[in-house]
Amino acid sequence: MSEKTRTITVAHSPDSDDAFMFYALATNKIDTGELRFEHVLKDIQTLNESARRGEYDVTAISFHAYAYIADRYALLPCGASIGERYGPIVVARAPYAPEEIARLKIAVPGTLTSAFLALRIFCPAFEYEVIPFDQIITAVQQERCDAGLLIHEGQLFYQRLGLHKVLDLGEWWYERTSLPLPMGGNAVRRDLGHDLMRRIARYLRDSVRYALDHREDALHYAMNFARDMDERLADDFVRMWVNEWTLDYTERGREAVQRLLDEGAARGIIPHRVRVEFVEAD
Repeated sequence: MSEKTRTITVAHSPDSDDAFMFYALATNKIDTGELRFEHVLKDIQTLNESARRGEYDVTAISFHAYAYIADRYALLPCGASIGERYGPIVVARAPYAPEEIARLKIAVPGTLTSAFLALRIFCPAFEYEVIPFDQIITAVQQERCDAGLLIHEGQLFYQRLGLHKVLDLGEWWYERTSLPLPMGGNAVRRDLGHDLMRRIARYLRDSVRYALDHREDALHYAMNFARDMDERLADDFVRMWVNEWTLDYTERGREAVQRLLDEGAARGIIPHRVRVEFVEAD
């Protein structure tokens, strides 16, 4: 007699990079026993807010938002989006200098995003408006805001649209810390229990590894979530955010997450220091 099926809710964004890393889980390419993974697709700002309510068993999360849910969730040891010497980009219609950010009104994708945290570490005070990430370039073009903070594929083609780079936060962070800039990861609810949390960690690691080993098939699947990007651009975007850091943070990647949250707490952006905790895969 087979074991009773148990459903695990997995929430992540409807983006090509997340689709790529969850490809094997979403299409049953790996054996997960009696566990069935139910995928929920929502934008990262919504997921950050949902995580504060503990709505999903597993959720993609901005590292900034993790500071507010660490009592309820632990980080999984794989599935991270981390960039070394590149990251979210502030773009504008005019070629402003980074020092001018304080006087600009900036379209941001959410106040719980790691990009917003990093920008506030760089510049503690600036005017901003929260705008859905896929509408930020339009907001800048239509002069609703002076500049925009790009966290997704717009990072790859803003120049074609006549916009100028004001600041690459990944470059700035590396010059400041010699560390990569961590954007987001996946978290699992602590009340699932130690054993189940470890199993989930293993399955996510296996899903990422399967995608990297079967890149063409995984990319073909991810194209369903590529928001009108052609395959070359989608492949470039996936390579940026699904890389060696995604399969394993390594000690350096974990240090980067802790450093980002520590700097946020030191500046009063995050109300208290958070100790980052990871679940280890079997």
